Amino acid sequence: MSWGTDLWDQFENLDKHTQWGIDFLERYAKFVKERLEIEQAYAKQLRSLVKKHCPKRSKDDEPRFTSCLSFYSILNELNDYAGQREVVAEEMGHKVYGELMRYSQDLKAERKHHLQEGRKAQQFLDQCWKHMDNSKKKFERECREAEKSQMMYERLDSDINATKSEVEKAKSQLYLRQHMAEESKNEYAAQLQNFNSEQWKHFNVSIPQIFKNLQDMDERRTVKLGETYRSFAEVERRVIPIISKCLEGMVTAAKNVDERKDSAIVVESFKSGFEPPGEFPFEDFSQNIQRTGSDSTIGTPKNDGGKPDPKQHAIGRTKNKLWLFGKKPKIPPTNPPPPRPSPSGNFQSPKFPTERITNRLSEMRIPKSKIPSFRTVRRGAPTLEDLSHLPPEQRRKKLQQRIDELNKELQKEMDQRDALNKMKDVYEKNPQMGDPGSLQPKISETICNMEKLRSEIHKNETWLAEVEGKHGSRGERRSSADVNHHAPHGRESPEGSYTDDQNQEHRSPPQPDPHEFDDEFDDDDPLPAVGHCKALYSFDGSNEGTLVIKENEVMYVIEEDKGDGWTRVRKQGGEEGYVPTSYVEITLEKNSKGAVTYI
Repeated sequence: MSWGTDLWDQFENLDKHTQWGIDFLERYAKFVKERLEIEQAYAKQLRSLVKKHCPKRSKDDEPRFTSCLSFYSILNELNDYAGQREVVAEEMGHKVYGELMRYSQDLKAERKHHLQEGRKAQQFLDQCWKHMDNSKKKFERECREAEKSQMMYERLDSDINATKSEVEKAKSQLYLRQHMAEESKNEYAAQLQNFNSEQWKHFNVSIPQIFKNLQDMDERRTVKLGETYRSFAEVERRVIPIISKCLEGMVTAAKNVDERKDSAIVVESFKSGFEPPGEFPFEDFSQNIQRTGSDSTIGTPKNDGGKPDPKQHAIGRTKNKLWLFGKKPKIPPTNPPPPRPSPSGNFQSPKFPTERITNRLSEMRIPKSKIPSFRTVRRGAPTLEDLSHLPPEQRRKKLQQRIDELNKELQKEMDQRDALNKMKDVYEKNPQMGDPGSLQPKISETICNMEKLRSEIHKNETWLAEVEGKHGSRGERRSSADVNHHAPHGRESPEGSYTDDQNQEHRSPPQPDPHEFDDEFDDDDPLPAVGHCKALYSFDGSNEGTLVIKENEVMYVIEEDKGDGWTRVRKQGGEEGYVPTSYVEITLEKNSKGAVTYI
């Protein structure tokens, strides 16, 4: 069916229909625009959600739990999913919405052109009809005038009273009107023929062609809508495989959650390396009570002088210091003093030999050297370079990690040195390529950096060896104590030592630690720290009472500047002395109770 033949007289309706088609196309384009805006907003909100819950700390500070890693993997997959939603919005905007808007503009221009041609053809036909109608009216008017002239001539010709001149005048007027009527008739016939020809041309050639063009335009619009409908769906279909991979990644991340591995990571992260505290010895305060004869069978022996055992008295006084978070024992000097003499005839409880108690006290005091560092960390103490503020196990891991990083940096410097040496050899063989001497400063700097890194590695390895040595010795002591504690009655010596061979029991009692009770009787404790400081410059400390410091070294402040320009500080190793106040940057605690004590 053709609009040109079947709708030859429906110009106005076709005008309205084509306008409706373009409006519908633009309405669909608006729908696509709103849809892609929804996709863009959805993707933006997803990205904001991912950013909000992504870790803001460095990777080293992030937990390594499988549940956390799986959650971060889900966040990454969700971020990729948001990217696919953005792809959908971009493709819709470019291939659907943009194409529809461009096509809409082209349709408007084409429709306007076709309608203008139709209106021009209609105007031309109206003009032809107007000319034909004017010539028809003129012909009609001339015919009426000719009839009047004829009637006038006949009346005068039959009137006997009319003069000859009047009759001749009426006759000439009649001839004139008849001539003009004939000309009007010929003009009317010509205009009528022309109008009929143009009208046939209009309804059989011009209008059918114009309406056919409008029909083709409307059909192309319909085809374009179908293509954009398909493109709209294809855009969504193309991202489905990638979205499926994102969802599969989320499922895989969920399967990677391992509760046992997380528990092991907790142990690895927080294991201090300390041994659990041993059992507290029984303290018999009834030894000084006079026994009656009937009680003698209980039989706790008494010493000759009736004086209490000094060791037992020392044990009683030090019971508050056996707790894990107690005061740290002082570091014994290199040459230990001789053991304290004991009064003769002192007695022991039959169930708790002094040697056993001595071993127990030694065992309990081992972990006390590091635990108080937790308190100093909470109070804001500076981080020590040797990481001695950390528990042994954590310190060992941190030192090992630092050594690995330094080794990587050293390897980079070595590779850079080798590359510079190769370049220098090339320059020496081909001087036109460059000056070998220009590379020497860089080579020297690289070698200097290598030496610094080696020094740092050696220092950290020394600290690591110290930690591992202490940890190993602590474990050995703990193992020996456990063996002595759980030895069978038949194979335990009176002194508490245990041997595999009953015939080779060690009868000599173990030597007590000469510094076992130094904390009880020594009141020369180090001064409490009132803050900490960082060296801004190096100081040689040549005068007596001064302290040698290095730039960026962290120390404890134990005495503030009294106005003489000197501040008393303590190094991390325990060395004390005075340094110029202007050479250090001091940070004091808010009050004395919050002061950091030297550990």
